[in-house]
Amino acid sequence: MMPTENDAGAPEQSGKGIAPSLYDHDRFALGELLEGQPAYRIDQLWQGLYSDLASPADITTLPAPLRGELSEHLPAALSEDRRSVSDDGQTIKWLWRLADGSLIETVLMHYEDRSTVCVSSQAGCAMACGFCATGQMGFDRHLSTGEMVEQVIRAQREAGSRRVSNVVFMGMGEPLANYDRTWSAIERIHGALGLSARHLTISTVGLVPGIRRLADEALPVNLAVSLHAANNRLRDELVPVNRRWPLEILAEACGHHAETTGRRLSFEWALMHDVNDTLRDAAELADYAGPLAAHVNLIPLNPTPGWPTRGSSPLRVREFAEELGNRGINATIRRTRGVDIDAACGQLRASRTPVELGQTRPESAASLPD
Repeated sequence: MMPTENDAGAPEQSGKGIAPSLYDHDRFALGELLEGQPAYRIDQLWQGLYSDLASPADITTLPAPLRGELSEHLPAALSEDRRSVSDDGQTIKWLWRLADGSLIETVLMHYEDRSTVCVSSQAGCAMACGFCATGQMGFDRHLSTGEMVEQVIRAQREAGSRRVSNVVFMGMGEPLANYDRTWSAIERIHGALGLSARHLTISTVGLVPGIRRLADEALPVNLAVSLHAANNRLRDELVPVNRRWPLEILAEACGHHAETTGRRLSFEWALMHDVNDTLRDAAELADYAGPLAAHVNLIPLNPTPGWPTRGSSPLRVREFAEELGNRGINATIRRTRGVDIDAACGQLRASRTPVELGQTRPESAASLPD
């Protein structure tokens, strides 16, 4: 009953030896699962999964025997291990356990005018940015399309009548290192869940080949680049991938993306005391961001156990933002959410990791694109 994995949209395995999960199946694959059933069953199943956000057992338009069979062959990928709540219920973080024991985290944030879900694309991360908790934990494996889509589904179920209107791939992992599965998830979230491209954002530390591919896709999604330094010496230290694609090459790719998609580029800048928060750093950032017409999101560094430098003081953050403004750069000081539950930017770690559970972590399948 289960189709095999291929590169044409059929279901994929989420991990070695792990069967495809519920949301790994596109319409074609679901059609194969429903072979012998009336054609309209595909529409009923698809609507149940993506419009009603129901599990197969609860799609009452389907006959009970079929619901039972689908429930057996289409398991959910995410099992809630722990839930943490902050900001008077406005920030929720899940620690999910996957079928192979890997752990990931997802964050749902409610605002006055929107709800945003921050999605993980990998279990762990191989980019080795020392100030990021996910980078400190190392790389476990890529997530499947279904494992990413299900994070959004579960967040929307939690939100209830409040629509999750924004999806940001800013959770655990580097989305562009898991490009094909991430893009398949983007297409599913856009097509099946109805979110427009302007409300979908992919964050990257600067994988240039992925940025170039992203610019040529049919959906003009938003691009956010974790910059953190605007000179190669410092960025080599903070964001090691810069040694492969330095700032000059990154700027070319970012400019191509902005020009091709018509989307305004964003730079993320985690402000670290006496590391990248001086007026000189602001001047370098302005010189870099200005020609690209980029918006800058300033984020005081959130504490992580493996990085000794503290975040910048509120005064220095304001002075940095003012200097950018004086130099013609549009900058926003991002409101920090969920620090007390380790749900803020750079804090996602999946604190009960496979290694801590005594499991063996793969060496690394996270090869960088050429």
